[in-house]
Amino acid sequence: MTQSSPDPTRFILVDTSHRGNVGATARAMKVMGFSELVLVRPRFDDVLVHEETVAMSSGAADILVRAKVVSTLEEALEGVTYAIGTAMTPRDFGPRTLTPREGLEELARHQPVHKVGFVFGSERYGMSNEDVYRCHAVISIPTNPDYGSLNLSQAVQVLSYEWRQALGGFPVQARTADPQLADGRAVQGALTHWEEALKAIGFLDPAAPKKLMPRLNQLFNRAELRQEEIHILRGIAKAMLARCSKP
Repeated sequence: MTQSSPDPTRFILVDTSHRGNVGATARAMKVMGFSELVLVRPRFDDVLVHEETVAMSSGAADILVRAKVVSTLEEALEGVTYAIGTAMTPRDFGPRTLTPREGLEELARHQPVHKVGFVFGSERYGMSNEDVYRCHAVISIPTNPDYGSLNLSQAVQVLSYEWRQALGGFPVQARTADPQLADGRAVQGALTHWEEALKAIGFLDPAAPKKLMPRLNQLFNRAELRQEEIHILRGIAKAMLARCSKP
């Protein structure tokens, strides 16, 4: 999805009771590049502007400003062509079950591209069966079988990440420049300097050097030394020689 393309996803929170979860949901959405949030019957009328919500959004207040509040799930699903409930499938019958990774990757390949709606139930009760029946599929996050309790906003973060990856993901931008590796001449210069220093401190016996310097040469090669590391090593050798020259 390019920046000019419409957001392919809507996050729908039904019967949300905690303002902080709404703010944290906005934050989770924004870091994955999603922006469309709809609340169905939130407990508090001021949820989108309350200071707790805004604080928990941590800079994603623009999503809160654009968010909509509706009375029914039917309204929230307007325009959505593939609704995914975050719940267990009812025992009697219900929609297919997706896995976060394989299932969302399959969905991302669908042509024409769906407008996907992720539906999350209340913090206390989850989704009602009636709401699950309105979905094309349900999705369950694999968790530790002994403790599978996920906070609402944590679930949003996990699924928004998996969905973003299925859509293509974002490139990882390095925060530091590529290292400048030392060339062979620099490595040999450092080795010569170290050979002098090792002789000065009595560690290397010129009469019986054995394989010390070739082994150090191999060590330096494996380390793939950077130019600044060569400077450090030569600085150490210089300090060793200076100490040995003192009376």
